[in-house]
Amino acid sequence: MHPDDLDERDLELLHGLQIAPRVSWAVAARILDSTPATLAGRWARLREAGLAWVTAHRGGDYRRVVLALVEVDCLPGTRAEVVRAVCADRRAVTVEESTRGRDLLLTVITGDLAGLTAFVLDELTALPGVERQRTSVVTTLHRDGGHWRLGALSRSRELAFEAAARGMRPTPGVTPPPNAGPLIEALAGDGRRSAADLARLTGRNPATLRRQLARLLASGLLSFRCEVAQSLTGRPISSTWTASVAPADQERTIEALATLPELRMCSSVTGDANIAFTVWTSSLTDLTRLERLIGTRLPWLSVRDSGINLRTSKRMGWMLDEHGRTTGEVVPPP
Repeated sequence: MHPDDLDERDLELLHGLQIAPRVSWAVAARILDSTPATLAGRWARLREAGLAWVTAHRGGDYRRVVLALVEVDCLPGTRAEVVRAVCADRRAVTVEESTRGRDLLLTVITGDLAGLTAFVLDELTALPGVERQRTSVVTTLHRDGGHWRLGALSRSRELAFEAAARGMRPTPGVTPPPNAGPLIEALAGDGRRSAADLARLTGRNPATLRRQLARLLASGLLSFRCEVAQSLTGRPISSTWTASVAPADQERTIEALATLPELRMCSSVTGDANIAFTVWTSSLTDLTRLERLIGTRLPWLSVRDSGINLRTSKRMGWMLDEHGRTTGEVVPPP
């Protein structure tokens, strides 16, 4: 399937799954005036073509893990080797090749600060080809790629999917089932797998598995996200910026950035540049327009650095090809 083969109904389905990644086909069919079999078939074609997929990884609201942005400089001629090595590491959940003063930009997730320390100070710098690294620890993640939308749905259908998503929110006080590891690993390969599929993959009793899955989803331990190949979005240019604002201006800055339809990620980070954000734009010219808009609307924000992400080899554990489509290979985040 080529991206040009997609129609508006495909894009509406993907937008709906961005809002509610595990919504049932029956509920989605009612919202989209379709049938469950039709939607399941559309999704299967999109997934098999590597154009869309649902990720599942530990994190939830990211308060249970340590998140960091790590810039990596490589020795001449070693970039490809370093990319292969960090892509194989579960902790480097996203790997981007960049311009502007860094060779790679890694999004890293570890269980605690000690785990991050071991990764960046001991293991990463010991990799052949790595010259140096610079780490910014994320203190608050305000927005991640799961918040970005295609903009294909009408407002009424968008609200219907949001209502479905609210029905699947975590329940306070619920803890994950014991020995949830195999279940999480199976969901990492396809975040939409049913209880029956998961029972077959894990070898567990179907009734037991349904109870365990319900408890795992209710615990909020996992984050689910419908990812779409960037070639489908009409926004092929990805760039990551770092900026600094006074502490008193942080809140209004985050609120202003959140209104940008181009915004993919926004976080508060440690260091002189205390905000990092990623935008997807339609062209380099559009990126210039956005720079001017931000300069006009946020005159108090001082941009420290901006670089274009030339190629994404891995996104939230999923390996991507040169066109940004998933290869089907998953290195599940820790």
